[in-house]
Amino acid sequence: MISSSTTKRRPIGIDLFAGAGGLSLGFEQAGFDIAAAVEIDPIHCATHEYNFPYSTTICASVVSVTGEDIRRKAGLGHAEIDAVFGGAPCQGFSLIGKRAFDDPRNQLVFHYVRIVAELQPKYFVFENVKGLTLGKHAEFLNELITALGDAGYDVVLPYRVLNAAAFGVPQDRQRLFVVGARRDLNLPNYPAPIGHRTTVWEAIGDLPDADRFDELSEADAVSVAWATEAVYARQLRGLEPDPTNFGYCRRFDPDMLTSSLRTEHTELSRSRFMATEHGKTEPVSRFRKLPPDGLCNTLRAGTDSSRGAFTSPRPIHPILPRVITVREAARLHSYPDWFRFHSTKWHGFRQIGNSVPPLLGRAIAGEIVKALGVVPLKPEALLQTGNPNLLTFDMGDAAQYFRVPRNTIAQRTRKQNSSQLDLWKGAYV
Repeated sequence: MISSSTTKRRPIGIDLFAGAGGLSLGFEQAGFDIAAAVEIDPIHCATHEYNFPYSTTICASVVSVTGEDIRRKAGLGHAEIDAVFGGAPCQGFSLIGKRAFDDPRNQLVFHYVRIVAELQPKYFVFENVKGLTLGKHAEFLNELITALGDAGYDVVLPYRVLNAAAFGVPQDRQRLFVVGARRDLNLPNYPAPIGHRTTVWEAIGDLPDADRFDELSEADAVSVAWATEAVYARQLRGLEPDPTNFGYCRRFDPDMLTSSLRTEHTELSRSRFMATEHGKTEPVSRFRKLPPDGLCNTLRAGTDSSRGAFTSPRPIHPILPRVITVREAARLHSYPDWFRFHSTKWHGFRQIGNSVPPLLGRAIAGEIVKALGVVPLKPEALLQTGNPNLLTFDMGDAAQYFRVPRNTIAQRTRKQNSSQLDLWKGAYV
């Protein structure tokens, strides 16, 4: 838990639908302390707790959590909260003559608004898919803005779709942001693009080839020394200061290559990967080969356990005949090397694909800091990350650890239909 002296210096943030913590990290890097993170998936909760040891991880659905619950569990008492942020899943949209908020599939968005109303933070950030702005879906946004207004908040209009690539992330990834302030406060701005782009090779070109290490066939980490020249990669590796990063430093060995469990491919697959041109899609696997001097395509999460647990197509490495590792995906998402993910590739890629790139989150949160009139400070504390066992939990272990039912998240099924099986074979056989 954060100390009272730290709280006085740094704004307080609450992350709803936190996942592994992309927005949590972005807000921390902008100068916030993450007082609490609410997430329903115990696996994600374990990863968040590992990476944010000072934060309170609340493993629960927002449906069953109140603002008072969050205050009590995070030890906040009556302290004023500076920002609540998160991206509620949206699946149902307005039908003729009906309100979107009446659709039971949108109850998570309703509860996001409810928690904002109960906590009464100074500012809120709502993040979601670009598609929510299109066609009839936009009616849903209008209802959301009205509901937030009823809760006492003004929204910065027009809302914005921001591309992570415009904020230093080497990935073409567009996300919707709706930002607002309590009616007694000044509205923040949306961030302006930084003016330069980071390439794929600047992000991952220095990383050692995971296929060189037999240890990475069974484990996701190995100790190895390597050289890094690109500023972007050096900052993520902790070798060079980042002047706009006001997050806590973690104890970390920069010579540890983590989150790098290998993926086995047949020689036929490798030959197809090598023959694919940069920026083109390999026709059998349908994987895109990353252009070293360009951007990564949008990294996606795949389906969750209740929908078959299928992995989204992973990009092909720009030089090597294989798909990228979790660590390479993390670099392409702007996660620092100290940030760890679940040790399995399926969970690791899902945690990255579901998250907001930290640099994009930092840009949004930085505007909130400006509106607060706070001068962000770099903490002197050096944090020790959590117990590494948190990154190896299966669902049963994680559920027991957080004292929630094992079936909180529907269990993974390995049943595959024919088209999905054919796609899998094309990639890995």
